[in-house]
Amino acid sequence: MFKGIGDIASLMKTAQQLGGKVAAIKEDLKSQRVTGAAGGGMVEVQANGLGDVLSVKIDPSLFQSGDREMVEELIPAAVNQAREKANQLHTEAMQSVGAGMSLPGLDEALAQLSDNNT
Repeated sequence: MFKGIGDIASLMKTAQQLGGKVAAIKEDLKSQRVTGAAGGGMVEVQANGLGDVLSVKIDPSLFQSGDREMVEELIPAAVNQAREKANQLHTEAMQSVGAGMSLPGLDEALAQLSDNNT
């Protein structure tokens, strides 16, 4: 009967360690940068590893041509590309958390954490 309590205590300790690692990874992802581009680089979006958009650069020639519709199409494309790259960084980082740990359901839980971040 008491063996089960020891298993639960061990599981709780592992969960706390895992939570600390996840928090550290998220802090690290905040400092990483990814860039999404569209229109041959005419629109560039920089985001952090969590997918937060940090800056948008638009080639001045797009304004001179007066092609508002093109700009409206290129911005979401660049943002989406930056988010995809940030999601990839996040997924790789979360997978590294579980490396070497053998907890039932850990991979699924980490995948869910990664999916919830998008």
